[in-house]
Amino acid sequence: MTVTGERDLNVLLKQMKPELRPGIFVFCTIPADANIPAALNPLLTFREQEGTTLVILREEAEAAGLSYAFPSRLITLTVHSALDAVGFLAAITARLAKAGISANAVSAFHHDHLFVPVDRADEAMAALSELSLSPPSQDASMA
Repeated sequence: MTVTGERDLNVLLKQMKPELRPGIFVFCTIPADANIPAALNPLLTFREQEGTTLVILREEAEAAGLSYAFPSRLITLTVHSALDAVGFLAAITARLAKAGISANAVSAFHHDHLFVPVDRADEAMAALSELSLSPPSQDASMA
């Protein structure tokens, strides 16, 4: 069975319904050949040549004695976006960049997710809500 998500940029922007998830997440790295400690429950793992990135709750990192970077809040865009949708994250990150808010975007099977600085999460939610209410035209967003 093939499962597809939305591809239309205007529909995606209007229906993104951002949700701010509880908790503060951090980015950690462990050696590429190391096993992930059993006590950790990573939300995200990504293996790079230099090491394995773990995105975990800050309290888990601190309990495990791991160094971390980028304390952030997680915003999930609850619209089911297609993995091959064009321009969705570009429009989102452009709007956040215009507000001076950094974002680390992650696309998963059903949704796109944004990690934004802890102290800018409310501003990011406001910017996304504004974008959802008045999305740019596709021609303007591609310029």
